[in-house]
Amino acid sequence: MTGIVGDVRTTALSTPPSRSAPAAGPAPFADRAVAAMAELGPLVFGLDPSGELLVEWELSDTADGLERFVDIAVDAVVGSVGIVKPQAAFYERHGWQGIRSLARLVETCRREGVLVLLDAKRGDVGSTNEAYAEAYLGPEAAIAVDAITITPYLGLAAMQPILDRAVANGAGVFIVTRSSNTEGRSIQGARQQGTTTVEHQLVLDIAAENDRVARGRVGPVGAVFGPTHGPPTEFDLSSMNGLFLAPGVGVQGATPADVAACFSSCPGRVLPSASRSLLSAGPDPSRLRDAARILASELQGLLAP
Repeated sequence: MTGIVGDVRTTALSTPPSRSAPAAGPAPFADRAVAAMAELGPLVFGLDPSGELLVEWELSDTADGLERFVDIAVDAVVGSVGIVKPQAAFYERHGWQGIRSLARLVETCRREGVLVLLDAKRGDVGSTNEAYAEAYLGPEAAIAVDAITITPYLGLAAMQPILDRAVANGAGVFIVTRSSNTEGRSIQGARQQGTTTVEHQLVLDIAAENDRVARGRVGPVGAVFGPTHGPPTEFDLSSMNGLFLAPGVGVQGATPADVAACFSSCPGRVLPSASRSLLSAGPDPSRLRDAARILASELQGLLAP
């Protein structure tokens, strides 16, 4: 690979156009995610190369250390998990070289059949959201991922450019609805004029968007919903016909049993994510693979529909 991010194009999930017929696009993200879960379990492996981790792995907290992390991570995840979740910030902190490493990670994982859910938590208004969508979603994107996380706190309707581009390109979007940290409860649990909470309203809005674009199927819009605060008591998660990304497994305190309890009404639609607890098994790729497979197997047993 030469050049910087603008030279990187991910094409593993699309085919070149034919003169006789238009190229077929990728299957909807939800379909591909469910297939990956059936094959390798529901675990999403968080690939978060913090400076502390790079030093623990004796790789050095530098752009070169990050490049070596990418090599190890790809070796560990291919064949052991179906979905990975790199946190964009840990790559961005290394400047253009870090963005290049992220692009290489994304391209390689997708080429090897591993879905990439980029944890970037983007979200703004108007043309800025259009630019975010163009950066990450679709075959012409500079860093083309399978799904992305976004924040809705400038208004969910403002996120429409990202949602529309995701639908058009068979990608997924996960909206931060209930985060795993305690600080988010004062906002996400707040009531709107004495009626529904913010997180409940987001679940309702996501369900409506999926009904609009997916017509009864599991839709492309999912929710980031942390199990660390227990199951919701005022609404049923199964009413949202989308996938749930469940962060916080491991170091942040959530256990596989917590995940199963939180999503008991829709166990086949939850993607539990673990990062630091899995990465602590590194840098040996075989130990990383073993840790991922053990946790994936435990989760699969507890979340069997």
